[in-house]
Amino acid sequence: MAVIDAKPTTTLAPRSGGGVMQSVRDSLVIAKRNLIRMTRIPEMIIFGLIQPIMFVVLFTYVFGGSMKVGGSTDPNTYKEFLMAGIFAQTVTFATAGAGAGIADDMNKGLIDRFRSLPMSRGAVLTGRTLADLVQTTLTVVVLAVVALIVGWRVHEGIPKMLAAFGLLLLLGYAFSWIGALIGLSVRTPEAATSGGLIWLFPVTFISNAFADTGNMTPWLAHIAEWNPFSATVQACRELFGNPGVSQSNAWPMQHAVWASLIWSVLILVVFRTLAVRKYRSATA
Repeated sequence: MAVIDAKPTTTLAPRSGGGVMQSVRDSLVIAKRNLIRMTRIPEMIIFGLIQPIMFVVLFTYVFGGSMKVGGSTDPNTYKEFLMAGIFAQTVTFATAGAGAGIADDMNKGLIDRFRSLPMSRGAVLTGRTLADLVQTTLTVVVLAVVALIVGWRVHEGIPKMLAAFGLLLLLGYAFSWIGALIGLSVRTPEAATSGGLIWLFPVTFISNAFADTGNMTPWLAHIAEWNPFSATVQACRELFGNPGVSQSNAWPMQHAVWASLIWSVLILVVFRTLAVRKYRSATA
């Protein structure tokens, strides 16, 4: 009787990542997956475009003649004052979408399937936020066209204009990591959407986005001037050459570009660290 010598089989455990380049490749794969998913659900993009366009039209034509900017109530002055705030609000409101998307993936068990693959742990979140950044960029481009149509203009040249949009996208990307942390901390996409918006309204409205801080109560103006959101709005107004640049002595208003960079990088580093840590514990 012949004896067959069978070799024991081994199961390869999925690797968690192979260095920086492996993490980058995995993140780009996940980003591509999310972008393809977005194209298959066009209403996500359409609804994301409608809201900021509505804000532009409503604030420009409804409040334009009643808002005072630098002692003037000229609608054209307010129109140019407004746009930096609308741009900043648009990129930060994408936070709710990022949180809802991650919560949806968690709820459907998709994250568990990613976890079984030989890929970097942080790539799932990085890929998701990169895809959201691409969608935000598209929204900002469309919004800029609408702003030009209603009369907004840039007065400091193309290089500074591009720098302003870079600061806006950096702020939006930093805030998307806050959304990622919220999405990992709740049970449903609906809760992530609510949790992503409830704190955004005071952040965006207690700021210099829609009203001159010089017209606010002193204590409220102080909060608005140290708001990270306000720093980016102020920086964009300076780079666009739009009216309404604050004359406040607060450091973020006097050094708005640097303040915007510092705030955005700080938010990005802190909340990316917290989100990745939360992801690892949630999928452990």
